[in-house]
Amino acid sequence: MKKNIILSALSLLTNLAFAQLLPGGHITGSMQIDMQTSRRDSVTGAKDIDEKMLMNARADILYTNGRFEAGLRYEAYLNPMLGFDRNYKGQGIANYFVAYHGDRIDFTAGYFYEQFGGGLTLRSYEDRNLGYDNALFGFGVHYRPLAGVTLKGVVGRQRYCWGLGNGLVRGVDADVQLNGLIPALAGSELRVSLGGGLVSRYEADTTIATSPGYKLNLPLNVAAGSVRLGMAYRRWSLDVEYARKGQDPSFLNNYIYREGQALTLALTYAKRGFSANLQAKRVDNMVFKSERAATDADGAKLYINYIPAINKEHTYAFLSMYPYSTQTQGEMGLQGDIVWRVPKESWIGGAYGMDIHLNSSVIAALETDSVGGPGTKGYNSDFMRAGGLYYGDATIELTRKLSQQLRLALTYGYQVVNPEIDGHSGALHHNHIVVGDLTWKIDRKNALRFEAEWMGSDSRYTPEDDDKRCGDWVMGLVEYNLTSRWFVALSDQYAYHDGTGNYYNISVGYTRNATRIQLGYGKQREGMICIGGVCRQMPALNGLTLSLSTSF
Repeated sequence: MKKNIILSALSLLTNLAFAQLLPGGHITGSMQIDMQTSRRDSVTGAKDIDEKMLMNARADILYTNGRFEAGLRYEAYLNPMLGFDRNYKGQGIANYFVAYHGDRIDFTAGYFYEQFGGGLTLRSYEDRNLGYDNALFGFGVHYRPLAGVTLKGVVGRQRYCWGLGNGLVRGVDADVQLNGLIPALAGSELRVSLGGGLVSRYEADTTIATSPGYKLNLPLNVAAGSVRLGMAYRRWSLDVEYARKGQDPSFLNNYIYREGQALTLALTYAKRGFSANLQAKRVDNMVFKSERAATDADGAKLYINYIPAINKEHTYAFLSMYPYSTQTQGEMGLQGDIVWRVPKESWIGGAYGMDIHLNSSVIAALETDSVGGPGTKGYNSDFMRAGGLYYGDATIELTRKLSQQLRLALTYGYQVVNPEIDGHSGALHHNHIVVGDLTWKIDRKNALRFEAEWMGSDSRYTPEDDDKRCGDWVMGLVEYNLTSRWFVALSDQYAYHDGTGNYYNISVGYTRNATRIQLGYGKQREGMICIGGVCRQMPALNGLTLSLSTSF
């Protein structure tokens, strides 16, 4: 079967090459190759690589001709780079599809990505930095019967490395823009959208024994539904989505029969030079995978849905040292965000103005009362009761142009982190972080950037827990950019008090048109990388990295 699929995909690739000759046909694509080496380092915990070099590579090809398109992706993991699922080992055609885009209907067959609303019941997507790809293999359709109305339907199985998950995923969704559907509302300042969807997973029965002579009566079909509302009036907007999932005993929820639910809310005010946003979220037993026995031991695989993050995704090294991983089993949180553009020629803004960015978030566990183990409801939980703290932070960022050549950004952040959420132990960590970022535009072709960071923490490194993020840290970085093509960067992170490790890095890069190559050497600290609340464990690294990408 797999051989036939590969032969069919290769035949498609050949046909695409000849199809370039057809009137209106057009081929585009991209390629990326990443390589790394690593050698043993007793301080950072890096280990030797038996293969001496590891490689992840991919090539995407897309053919379009009028309303039709077809594409495929070739992937190679020889062998998978550190931190990526070892089940990716190998190479072959990992994704292929054909699609038609009409005036009222879009149709896709093969591998595709889809999302219903905010993703609480369905989101299939890819993030190559996380090694995450839960594409659906099957059929998807979008139908627009009326102005302002979009209907979606999907059926398929999820990609899992080089295979497919056992569960069958089916779903329908409707999105209605009332201002487009009702002509009388077309010119109204109040914009309203309504939506809702239903997703079902089918998986054959399996034997889960709770005690000798007894097995769980598992539901073969599990449904999850959602409703959503979007409203916008002048400078205000409100988005609310609620989802509910039927009984879904699984490995990750200890095979309990409690129904799941999730609520997200976002309120925004925006005008020229100022915006404010408030978000709230509550999630209760919303693990929804296409295989009930799937674990997270090798990463977030086979998730049907997605729970959006509610904390700021930081880019500076120390602010992102403790990224937060969304707890789909249960969490509740709030986030506030304010951005203010201080006008030019004002007392605070100076000659060039200034940007002020304030952000704060707090995320806690649910307060629960246990009522039993596997085969029971599991626990009770009042909607508004919060449990122990998972994560909290507050940051203020000031960005100001000092002159035509100088730009300065200053950031202060305070974080409270529960180390248990990513597998460590101990009390809450309290971190104070200061960042200074200065860019000097020497002339039209040359620029220098200097970055200095400090983190003071009450966490202390212990060999038993081996959390190498602990302790007090300092960091320096110098980056030189030449003609927007070349860059050279030097950085060093050092745990100077009650920590471990000295992590230096040097990297050189060159960009020309759509081609970019980057070479780096140094040490990488063990930890987590998180994007949108989805995380991947990163082991320690001590060696070379090479990245090459291009598009055509």
